[in-house]
Amino acid sequence: MKPTLSVIIPALNEEANIAAAVQEVLLAVGDRFADYELLLFDDGSRDQTGAIMDKLAAGNPHLRVTHNAAPRNLGGVYKQGVALARFEYVTWAPGDNENPAGALVPVYEAIGKADIVVPYPANMRDRPLARQVVSRSYTLLMNLLFGHWLPYYNGTAVFPASSLRRIEIRTSSFAYQSEVLVKLLRLGKNCVTVGINIQPRPDRPSKAFRWRNVVTVLKAVVCLFGEVHFGRFGKNRFNDTPANHQSTR
Repeated sequence: MKPTLSVIIPALNEEANIAAAVQEVLLAVGDRFADYELLLFDDGSRDQTGAIMDKLAAGNPHLRVTHNAAPRNLGGVYKQGVALARFEYVTWAPGDNENPAGALVPVYEAIGKADIVVPYPANMRDRPLARQVVSRSYTLLMNLLFGHWLPYYNGTAVFPASSLRRIEIRTSSFAYQSEVLVKLLRLGKNCVTVGINIQPRPDRPSKAFRWRNVVTVLKAVVCLFGEVHFGRFGKNRFNDTPANHQSTR
């Protein structure tokens, strides 16, 4: 049987992009799944993002909208989505339409090849140089700290919903995907990596690189390191065998 999929789509003040972002996800979903849902989150927007989401959902029963009175950050919205998700696999897509259908299709087609699907930007060089440096430095730091040697930690990864509910996602920062990946790989889950071509937005610098967000992410990584290596995710309790990483393009 075909799998089922829940896609979390967070958006903050994305009235110019949210409709296109939803359309790209719908195109990528196509007929690949037995059932699916798009969980749209208006994360405290001050523009028409929420109204556009409501209009889209009125014409499609696969769309469900949640309005947050104040922003909960990307990780906070993701945790909301996991709690609401009804289907077998959970992933997310950015509401700014950075990931077109062509970048999502390879990820969705890889579902079932391993426990986790980990996408990474195959066209990283299309991003501004500063973002390339920061992104590669962060990936190297995570690999050195946790020893999994992934090509990317912040993409639109796909996880089994049942596995997500086995762990506690502590951070609400941009580091939430890193936390999930590290914890599930630590529990013995395996993954397949998939190269995708994203659609960079040079006119809109990533919010992840704001100073406050950088500090929050670093704090989350420090806490994750302590939890994994010295806490309840230590080697003495869970399978510490390196995950079986596969790669596809």
